[in-house]
Amino acid sequence: MLILFTAALLFWSSTAAFLPTLPLYIEDIGGSKQEIGIVMGGFAIGLLLFRPMLGKLADQRGRKLVLLIGLIVAAIAPFGYLLFTSIPLLFFLRIFHGVSIAAFTTGYIALVADLAPVATRGEIISYMSLAAPIGLAIGPAIGGYLQASFGYRELFLFTAAIAIIGLLCASQVINPPLNTQSPSESHHPNFAQILLSPRVRVPAIVMLLVGVAVGAVHIFVALFIKSTAVNFNGGWFFTVTAISSFTMRIFTGRASDRFGRGLFITFGLVAYTLACFLLWQANSTNDFLISAIVEGCGGGTVISMVTTMMADRSLPQERGQIFAICMAGFDLGIAIAAPILGYISEQLGYRNMFACTTGLTFLALLIFVSLCNKNFSGSLRFAVGRGADAYSLNDIS
Repeated sequence: MLILFTAALLFWSSTAAFLPTLPLYIEDIGGSKQEIGIVMGGFAIGLLLFRPMLGKLADQRGRKLVLLIGLIVAAIAPFGYLLFTSIPLLFFLRIFHGVSIAAFTTGYIALVADLAPVATRGEIISYMSLAAPIGLAIGPAIGGYLQASFGYRELFLFTAAIAIIGLLCASQVINPPLNTQSPSESHHPNFAQILLSPRVRVPAIVMLLVGVAVGAVHIFVALFIKSTAVNFNGGWFFTVTAISSFTMRIFTGRASDRFGRGLFITFGLVAYTLACFLLWQANSTNDFLISAIVEGCGGGTVISMVTTMMADRSLPQERGQIFAICMAGFDLGIAIAAPILGYISEQLGYRNMFACTTGLTFLALLIFVSLCNKNFSGSLRFAVGRGADAYSLNDIS
């Protein structure tokens, strides 16, 4: 587990180093706000196109192979940023780079869920997911420092180097035995059948709406801060968010094993809504700091708790596909966010763009509270921690 966690930490540090700096890089080479959104959205397109097939590959060929694919792509992509300066080429490079998260996160989540006992699944998944906020705290801070002090070349070389070290760590991971049996001897569900099934459909829609909001923050918050002339480094926004997310994950995982996943997903959706509202109203360093803290509360609960809930709702031999398809909603949200919100920001400004994401996250909250279980009353009870998940395959409330 320690080697696996280390590989994940290095992967996320490499990936997160781009968050505050790549939009600035695109702007520096002449990209417009909309072009920034389009290029950054290419990452999510790579996620969306490849995650389902990588989930199937994880179920059929093992989790380790998919982990290695993710780290190989993460190690190669930074060299592309050194070579390409045209918007079309950067767009296709971002699609390629998106395969890294599609592969690594799918393999990593499935592997951790396989290894975690049912009774402590929420706790273990939350602890192992701490690699993401730690990496998101370290990566942007170092990336912003390298870019400001030395330039983009040193930043890109740094991200490639730590991805290569992560690849060496992941190569030592022992792959668990494959379970080649299908979930049903007579039925092999395809992408559409899994997506439209009640256990997956609503979480995927919620993740779609959350993905739009998260995409807006990741792509545009550094530019928004710069446009307000507030003396606050965009990289520190992500660092504060990651610290907040880290803190939440320490406590929510174990609590979810006792009180159920729904309560904490609801809390996270409320936090995301509040974070978007605070960004909408932000005018000072303290405003951005508070919104970053609240954003981290949302990120520290929604992603890990939805992941754990989908582990509860899936069998080991289909887990990679279930995770991949549910998270494809998140990927699609980020893909939509980039060009659409880029256009909105061109027309209305960054501030009003965050007003739009406030409404979307509130809609996600309403959908989850009313539709996450088999009927309204069951959904409401599960969402506030008073009832069981009717779709769970475990005896966890």
